[in-house]
Amino acid sequence: MSAPFRGLTGVLLALCLAPAVPAQTPQRPPPATPATPAAAPAAPASDSKGKADGKEEKEEKQPDPGKGGLSVPKDDPFPSTYKVPASPAFAIRNATLLTAAGPVIENGTVLVRDGKIVAVGAAVDVPAGITVIDAAGKFVTPGIIDDHSHLGLYPAPNDPMTADGNEATKPNTAEVWAEHSVWPQDPQFPRNLAGGVTTIQVLPGSANLFGGRSTVLKVVPGRTVQDMKFPGAPYGLKMACGENPKRVYKDRGPSTRMGNVAGYRAAWIQAEQYRRKWDKYLADKKGSAPDRDLANETLAEVLRGNILVHNHCYRADEMAQMLDIAKEFGYQIRSFHHVVEGYKIADRLATAGVAASVWADWGSFKMESLDGVKANAAILQAAGARAIIHSDDPSGTQRLNQEAAKAMAAGAALGQPVAPADAIKWLTINPAWALGLDDRIGSLEPGKHADLVLWSGDPFSVYTRTEKVWIDGALRYDRSSPDTRWRTDFELGFVPAEAR
Repeated sequence: MSAPFRGLTGVLLALCLAPAVPAQTPQRPPPATPATPAAAPAAPASDSKGKADGKEEKEEKQPDPGKGGLSVPKDDPFPSTYKVPASPAFAIRNATLLTAAGPVIENGTVLVRDGKIVAVGAAVDVPAGITVIDAAGKFVTPGIIDDHSHLGLYPAPNDPMTADGNEATKPNTAEVWAEHSVWPQDPQFPRNLAGGVTTIQVLPGSANLFGGRSTVLKVVPGRTVQDMKFPGAPYGLKMACGENPKRVYKDRGPSTRMGNVAGYRAAWIQAEQYRRKWDKYLADKKGSAPDRDLANETLAEVLRGNILVHNHCYRADEMAQMLDIAKEFGYQIRSFHHVVEGYKIADRLATAGVAASVWADWGSFKMESLDGVKANAAILQAAGARAIIHSDDPSGTQRLNQEAAKAMAAGAALGQPVAPADAIKWLTINPAWALGLDDRIGSLEPGKHADLVLWSGDPFSVYTRTEKVWIDGALRYDRSSPDTRWRTDFELGFVPAEAR
């Protein structure tokens, strides 16, 4: 045996494996001088730690599972290779500043150095010798953040061989990671940047109950997806309610909403067992390492609070059920996505501290979206919920400022007006919070990343365009310089007319 006998099992095995002795009747005494030693007595059953005759038996050392065999919290096997480029200090002066951190600042200045915002306000001392941009009559905002994108997963041109957003093979595919499908040469990325978007969360699709991990990207050129990954950004887990899993798995199950809920609960039960085994092993390193399982690893990280849940859900009743499931298993939903009936439970979302990532006016395109209202974001805002305008669309993500403007107009028509100082939060600090990055991006505040957009006018006007976009203080888009714009490998043979 490769390990010492234990307890009653050890007793039985010792007896079975002991050298054989002649059968004896109760009346016959044993030989006085046997030719061979009698079988050794079994270890006392009461000693469960391998002690025999007062001596401690040594446990055999368990084999090292190797790095690939370990399920380690906050592990990062595909780290970001993004580097903040060197860029000169500069200041933008005389602009209207929508800071997402307070009231609108008229004739304000933003000072940037070493990729970070140094100062913001109406009276900022600008050092001599640095570049100064006069933005009189123009607006500056934080870079837009789209927390629901599929860029790179469904790249242009649309083709089945490059459509890699849904691993629709089973209801639980928590083991897949969106970054392993992202094509960094998707020509939609530069157009996203031109719309003022500086950070995106790329999510798997919504075919499955558990769709897999998301990844957060900076909208910058990269040879690999890791060149675009936001360093240190938490992973997200995509979950989906309602019609999509029902439709995809109608012939295999789950085919009903009650089947969906049973599927979530069964998966979380397994994940909790997995978490406990690995947490114990990592704490004491005793015995053999548990088997590694990538799906349960992702779910266990949710239970530890290291991965943020982004839950596709339309109906109010289903969102309430998902909140109950989260409470049952001790995790927090970070944001519901789409939230077409969010206005019905706006107070509950506010109380639960769950963000609502919504469209401005999408609705009535399938049964679970029939009760959509265009003032959804404004009603959520009035109830104290954290509203977010997202895209879920490669065209809409280029015009998120206009999407927010439509939601503002719908709120005003309903008697729930939203001021620009609050509406800008739908596109910046609120999605930054949903991604766990509000301490780094999402507002114009000293110390934050210098992700900035210079607009030709009011960003909530359909007539306004982006003029310049900076990410980490580096100028990434300049409308006045077409020949310097980002073109992906796919577009190398295409030269925009204005650059010819």
